[in-house]
Amino acid sequence: MSKRPWPFVLGGLLVALLLAGVVSNYASAHPDGLDSSLLKGCTVNADDEITGGSCPAQQAKDHELADSPLADYGVRGVGNDFLSTGLSGVLGVLLTFALGGGLFWLARRRGPSTGPATGPATGPAGPGSDPTADERAARAAGTR
Repeated sequence: MSKRPWPFVLGGLLVALLLAGVVSNYASAHPDGLDSSLLKGCTVNADDEITGGSCPAQQAKDHELADSPLADYGVRGVGNDFLSTGLSGVLGVLLTFALGGGLFWLARRRGPSTGPATGPATGPAGPGSDPTADERAARAAGTR
């Protein structure tokens, strides 16, 4: 396995951006399972507006953030629906990547410090003076 994960991470980011920016526009416009189950008992027209009957969807209210810039799978103020949906997906992926990357950066595992040795002086620095090299050698030998 490569010690540098950047090509893999950037490749994954590129695939996620492509899916969010382009492929998301081709998702089904029909209601999903939750929406369709909430519409049981009601009649709806071609625009998915309730025209009669009685169902739980009639009690639905707008969310508190319904007027936010990225509400309803689009970017407010962008007139082209294809571009609005794609841009919303790309912004969501970038925001998620930045947040996740920041959390991983904060929680990353740090190696032992390479401060001054606390034991007796052993003379000039040699192959055994680097504690990380000693740890790697011990792991490779299976003694740790």
